[in-house]
Amino acid sequence: MKDADTEGAEKSIWKIRLQLMKPITWIPLIWGVVCGAASSGNFSWTIENVLVAAACMLLSGPLMTGYTQTLNDLYDAEIDAINEPYRPIPSGAISKEQVQVQIWVLLLAGLVVAYALDVWAGHQMKVLSAIAVGGAYLSYIYSAPPLKLKKNGWLGNYALGASYISLPWWAGHALFGELNWTIIILTLFYSLAGLGIAVVNDFKSVEGDKDQGLNSLPVMFGVTTAAWISAVMIDVFQAGIGAYLIGIHENLYGAIVLLLIIPQITFQDMYFLRNPLENDVKYQASAQPFLVLGMLVTGLALGHAGV
Repeated sequence: MKDADTEGAEKSIWKIRLQLMKPITWIPLIWGVVCGAASSGNFSWTIENVLVAAACMLLSGPLMTGYTQTLNDLYDAEIDAINEPYRPIPSGAISKEQVQVQIWVLLLAGLVVAYALDVWAGHQMKVLSAIAVGGAYLSYIYSAPPLKLKKNGWLGNYALGASYISLPWWAGHALFGELNWTIIILTLFYSLAGLGIAVVNDFKSVEGDKDQGLNSLPVMFGVTTAAWISAVMIDVFQAGIGAYLIGIHENLYGAIVLLLIIPQITFQDMYFLRNPLENDVKYQASAQPFLVLGMLVTGLALGHAGV
């Protein structure tokens, strides 16, 4: 029998592994799959489709996002030692070798699931596998030298925004429909709003970013200007999507997307623009639901329009 100390240690290491994967960050990716399934116009509520969609959510959330977050923590260990020394790697709670094993397990499991979904969908060209490989590579160059896209606030945050909006959307759409250039371009445009959301996460890391030479937008432009850039990008590009929906005669959906911007602006004024350093979490919790709801409305509109 295992003694209490051994059992406690085993529970502890799995809790640490989960902490590295940051489960809270899986939610937008899971939601992106839902939006993609909606935009395909072909999803129906059968048991088989629900199970397949759940497998795609597993791919986009726990596996590929877990891989991305673990990889990012590995390459951010020095920055975290300044900003968040309690994180698993800088605190010594887990070794870098154990982290590397976790990265490979998550990546390989993700590629296996992506291939299995391609087989289910009957794809001659393995679209989901290509999305998974492309996403894995994007995650690597985002975090790792020599490219380390996150060193530049514009490139890094856009890569993050595209990863959270475009990639899972493409996966959900390709699973139940045919991925096309209209969907690709629209979601890449929508990802510019995601860039604005990604900037919000940079405010808590200003000191560490300066020390490590990372040019996040708060470092480049200062806290106040970066907060305005973030807010404007979220609102303007969501408005652009709403205008597009009206332009293709999906007037009700377009109007809803535009109306959802109003509470976002309200919370931006109440919390974020007044004190982004203290109110970043409160702002995300209050305003971000309106952005993600707008994504679903957009997906439903595109599915209805047969885009």
